[in-house]
Amino acid sequence: MTTPEELAQQAADAIAQRTGNPTHDVAVVLGSGWSGAADAFPVTAEVPYAELPGFSASAVAGHSGALRSVRVGTKNVMFFSGRTHFYEGRGVAAVVHSVRTAAAAGCSVLVLTNGCGGLNPEWAPGTPVLIADHLNLTANTPLVGANFVDLTEVYSRRLRDLARSIDPTLDEGVYAQFIGPQYETPAEVRMAGILGADLVGMSTVLEAIAAKAAGLEVLGMSLVTNAAAGMTGEALHHAEVLQAGKDAGERIAGLLTAILEKL
Repeated sequence: MTTPEELAQQAADAIAQRTGNPTHDVAVVLGSGWSGAADAFPVTAEVPYAELPGFSASAVAGHSGALRSVRVGTKNVMFFSGRTHFYEGRGVAAVVHSVRTAAAAGCSVLVLTNGCGGLNPEWAPGTPVLIADHLNLTANTPLVGANFVDLTEVYSRRLRDLARSIDPTLDEGVYAQFIGPQYETPAEVRMAGILGADLVGMSTVLEAIAAKAAGLEVLGMSLVTNAAAGMTGEALHHAEVLQAGKDAGERIAGLLTAILEKL
C-alpha cells in the first residue's frame, strides 16, 4: 500500500518531469478569491491536478484545479490553484497532499491563502489579514501516531514581519477552521470569537499542521470576503466570496508578488 509520503514523492517527481524543474523553492496554495494572484507571473508550465498522482480536479467554483510553475527572481515557485477541502470527504491525507508534495519537491516556504469570514467589523470585505495563529475546530489532524509536532509558532514571525515591511497596514489575527461545507451559524461565530478567533473558514489549519511537521516555514494570509454570520444579519453566499476576491485582486496580487520577490 502506498503511503501518503510515497504518493507525495510520486507527485513531486511528476511535477519535476512536467515542468522541467528538478526542484522548487516556494509553494503557494491559492484559496477562494486569490486565484488571480497567479496571473501576475509568466507561467513556465501548467499541469491539471487530474494528471498528477494523488490530486483530484477541484470541486469548488473559483478554483481552477491546476498546478502552475513560475519563476520569481532566482526562485522556482509552484502555485496550487485550488485545494481539496476536508468537507469533500476524501480524508485528511488528501487535504494535505499538496503540502507534502511541496515538501517532497524541495520547497522550504509555503504560503497558504484563503477567503474567510471576518469577526472584526473594521475589516471590510477585500481586506487581507495575516494569520498569526489558529484554532483547529475540525477534531482531526494530518499527523498519525506519536508525532508530537511543536505548534508554538506555526505561522512564521519572520515571514509576517516581511509582509508588514511591504504593507505596514496589514493586521493579523487568529483563524478558526470549521469543517463545513455549510457556513457557520451566528452562534458558532460567537463561540469562535469567545475562543479567540478573528477569522473563520473551512481550510488552511490542517495544511499548516502538515507543513510544520514537514519542516516548512509557513506564511498564512486570509482575505476577508464577508462579515462572519450574524455580524450584519445578511445571508452568506459563495458568489460574494468570489466577488470580493475579484474586487481586491489587484491589491492581493501586488502584495503576494512583492512577498515572493523578497523571499
